[in-house]
Amino acid sequence: MISEGGSARSKVTRGRVQRWLVGNPRFTPVGIFLLVIMVTLLAIFAIERSESERNQALQSSRSAALASALERRANASAAYLRAGAALIAAQGGEVQADDFRRFVSELRLDGDSRGAEGIGWAKVVRPGGEAAFNTLLNASAIIPAVLNPARQPGQPFSVGVLYLQPDTDRSRRALGFDMYSEPVRRAAMDEAADQARPTASGAVVLAQEGDEERPGFLIYMPVFVMVDGRRQLSGFVYSPFNGQDFLSSALELEDAGSYLVNLYDGWGDGSQLLASTSPGVEPSGRVVRLQVNIANRPFRIEVGRSGSAALSRLSMATLIFGLLAASLLMLLVRMLTRQALEDEAALNWFEEQSAIRATLTRELNHRVKNTLANVLSIIALTRRRGGSLDEFADGLDGRIRALSATHDLLTMSDWGATPIRALIEAELNPYAFEAEHTVEMAGPDVELAPNDALSLGLAIHELATNAAKYGALSRPGGTVSVTWHRRSEELVEVAWQESGGPPVVRPDRRGFGTDLIERVVAQELKQPVKLEFLPEGLRCLLTIPVRRPTQFAIRAGKQPPAITTPAEGK
Repeated sequence: MISEGGSARSKVTRGRVQRWLVGNPRFTPVGIFLLVIMVTLLAIFAIERSESERNQALQSSRSAALASALERRANASAAYLRAGAALIAAQGGEVQADDFRRFVSELRLDGDSRGAEGIGWAKVVRPGGEAAFNTLLNASAIIPAVLNPARQPGQPFSVGVLYLQPDTDRSRRALGFDMYSEPVRRAAMDEAADQARPTASGAVVLAQEGDEERPGFLIYMPVFVMVDGRRQLSGFVYSPFNGQDFLSSALELEDAGSYLVNLYDGWGDGSQLLASTSPGVEPSGRVVRLQVNIANRPFRIEVGRSGSAALSRLSMATLIFGLLAASLLMLLVRMLTRQALEDEAALNWFEEQSAIRATLTRELNHRVKNTLANVLSIIALTRRRGGSLDEFADGLDGRIRALSATHDLLTMSDWGATPIRALIEAELNPYAFEAEHTVEMAGPDVELAPNDALSLGLAIHELATNAAKYGALSRPGGTVSVTWHRRSEELVEVAWQESGGPPVVRPDRRGFGTDLIERVVAQELKQPVKLEFLPEGLRCLLTIPVRRPTQFAIRAGKQPPAITTPAEGK
């Protein structure tokens, strides 16, 4: 059960909220929209930060896995090279083509050897041994080949490719090539001979590539034999690697996912790109760089984003939901604000109407009192002047009807302004359509206040009644002329002129009409009334105030206000 105190507090709260909505019709919806958007952006920031941390951890993990896969590929190839070197060394540094082919086939290279283009035997050719090497090469090769290029001055020996398995057209392009003639290969072979272990070369273009410029590298394993009790270099068992194929083989072990992976020869600024999952595309965002040791040589792997930074799916969903929620809330508050404005405008209008009703009640009371006062004055004057009961009743009846006719006009105008012409026509209608009488009216359009119209109507009635009894309207050919004109913006003068009736003689005593006009009417109008008993006919001048509508039209312009918001009202 809700207590009265709680109900009162609830009403006060609602009133404050409504006043706030009415006082801030623009700020409130926009403010709520911006508040929801700010909350949404904070949520997106938190989501993106969490996603970034998760992606960084995943990126680091994926980079380490890729580096490990590259090393496994290289170590598997190095193991096969060691086996081949042991076989050739056991045969005294000489191996026949069939034996070498059988050795490679018996290795049964599995998935771990993918990325290498096979295994080759490159024999050391010392000065003077070129012819014997060419003879051996042509005896084993399907196509003629010779040692090339010619040995340069100062070069101690050559290292010519004698075999390269598997035997393919691509492999045959390398037969006879002196790998010791090229500086990068020579440096790798010298290091391998010094350390007696598999050693990778720097970035080179393989001899079997032909006209293509695809970079790669080689891994050399030296073969030594004993000659006269001393160890002598006999040649190198080696594997050539195309950089792109080597990277692709490692990605078979560890998928790169959505990351871009670049493989470089070396670690420093002079490193050369060997392979990339997206050639020509630079990684964006955070890039993880790791060193990979491949056969005693450092390589560098870089893992980064391949696309432009964009919001995650969860962030996009949060943003869309936030925009929808903010828009709906703004629309709802806008509707509430408009309803509050309409409610306030309606309350103001009702308060104004209540004030108008109270004013109308007071005004009606005042006007009823004035009308009753006029009636009492008419009764008193009629009683003093009436010779008999019938005469008294007839006089009283006519004057009350005159008041009633004027009241009808005021009722039709909603107790607003009443035109002078309509008022005079209403009082003279009983006489204007008789053929023997002439009634003339002329004047500008002027409207009178209700009390002033009552007084003028009563005066015209008395003048018309007097004219019908004793003046111009009492015989055929009589004329009554009523004209009016403005004396100023605040006064209008009405002139009653009779002609064509019996000669007028100023009465010895004041009659009822004279008293009514000069006392009642003049007192109500607060202006003097001038009566002239001219021989040709009675003349009466009435001065009537012309008031502004705001002085008497209580409900002028008091219509229900149009409901508009401040933005619409401008």
